[in-house]
Amino acid sequence: MAFEGTRSSGPRRRYGRRKVCRFCADKKVSIDYKDIRSLRYFISERGKITPRRISGTCSDHQRKLTEAIKRARNIALLPFTASHSLTRG
Repeated sequence: MAFEGTRSSGPRRRYGRRKVCRFCADKKVSIDYKDIRSLRYFISERGKITPRRISGTCSDHQRKLTEAIKRARNIALLPFTASHSLTRG
């Protein structure tokens, strides 16, 4: 056969540390659209909302987080895209 590589018999498994929801772990931390500093952690450099599998938030908090980010964007606290970045200085 033309395909004679050293392949394993099954799919490759990746074991790593399970990500824990930041908001479930610390009940004092709340999601607020006015708190831009905490929302910036969940937005990429391009302005996209970071998905659950990357950020590690649970589904309930991811929905609330998405809603807060969209509210902050609508009242111009957060940029919609990278070209609208807010620079201070």
